[in-house]
Amino acid sequence: MAISTRAEPKIGRSKSLLHRLFNQESITAYIFIFPSLVGFFAFIVLPMIRGIQISFTKWNLMRPPKFIGLENYKDAFTDPVFWNALKVTLEYVVLNIPLQTLIALFMAVMMDRVTKSEIVRGIFILPYLLSNVIVAMIWLWLLDPNLGFLNLLLQQFGIHKQAFFFSTTQGIPTIAAVNIWRHMGINALLFYAGIQGIPKTLYEAATIDGAGEWGMFRRITLPLLRPVTVFVLVTNVVGSFQVFDTISVTTGGGPIDATRVIVFYIVQNAFELTKFGYAAAMSVILFSILIVITLLQMRVLRGNSSDLSS
Repeated sequence: MAISTRAEPKIGRSKSLLHRLFNQESITAYIFIFPSLVGFFAFIVLPMIRGIQISFTKWNLMRPPKFIGLENYKDAFTDPVFWNALKVTLEYVVLNIPLQTLIALFMAVMMDRVTKSEIVRGIFILPYLLSNVIVAMIWLWLLDPNLGFLNLLLQQFGIHKQAFFFSTTQGIPTIAAVNIWRHMGINALLFYAGIQGIPKTLYEAATIDGAGEWGMFRRITLPLLRPVTVFVLVTNVVGSFQVFDTISVTTGGGPIDATRVIVFYIVQNAFELTKFGYAAAMSVILFSILIVITLLQMRVLRGNSSDLSS
């Protein structure tokens, strides 16, 4: 009797689990997500597996792939250009992410405190609606060393012309500034949406207790915006490590490799030098770096929890 008594709850739990997995609502959900799952496996999972396979081969598209083991990875770790590309990419990320996040957060707070106009929000998101290529071409023209509008404006104030994209010291900061301008609006809207989800009663109670604007921002807004902040940081860091099109249109990796980021170097090896195995190996290394950085961000920022629910 004791054995059957202990077994009954297990049987009940298993039936309950099966019911949750295969009831009518669950089956309906499976039907709706099936096309997305097919696309996910067809365009992400399978190419990723194939890329890992190619990374262990020497392949130039002209001949069948030749298995060479870890040679591509050894070449990458001893390639000074690869390490320089990683360094340049990291420099871009360090310039891009903090400034972009702080500006977007400030814009979101201003939208909440000063104006909630839909027109203002529409203006903020306009740069994001333009393609990266168009944005890069516009700024390439505006910042042209000879005929660019900004250099002509600087001359009016007695400042010498600046090389911007074509300078070894200004290239990466200029590219970071362009992408900050393009993405800060969409990030501001994400922060703004997060602020709207914070109960107003918390601010009212803090006001009654005598808290100022800065105190409410530091003790209420920032902690309760943490899930949105984690999302913004994770997606932006991943996107920044994969920057390519702005550099391809403006600098082409120059001058003197000053703006050759890791993805640009991968593309060069794959489609200019036809070293697909080596390019795939570098892609796997970059993927591993992004996985580690994402996990660290989630761990440090506690991305799986919310202060609002506590």
